[in-house]
Amino acid sequence: MRCVIARFPFDLLKSEVEQSMKGIKAEPVTGVSVTIGRRTYPVKQVGEVITGQDRRDFTVGEVRRALTRLGFVCHDAPAAAPANASADLFPWEPPRLG
Repeated sequence: MRCVIARFPFDLLKSEVEQSMKGIKAEPVTGVSVTIGRRTYPVKQVGEVITGQDRRDFTVGEVRRALTRLGFVCHDAPAAAPANASADLFPWEPPRLG
C-alpha cells in the first residue's frame, strides 16, 4: 500500500511491518498505540522503525492512518488518572458531630 508520511512516499505491506517490528522491545505506551502480533507499541515507535525517520518528523495521525489501512488495530491514548486521586480513596465524608 502506498502512503505518505512526513511528505515522503512509502510502499508498505502488513507482512513487512510485522517483520520490521520483530525483536523490537515495545516502549511504555503513553499515547496512541497499535497492536502488532502479540505486542502493543506506541504508534510513534512503529513509525520511526518502518520509515527510518525521526519521530519529530511525522504525526501520530499519519502513521495511525497508514497502519489502520494495512489492517492493524490502533488504540486511543489510555485514560488519564483523576487530578485529585487521593480524594478517590475515601469517596464519602464521615458526618460531622456538633
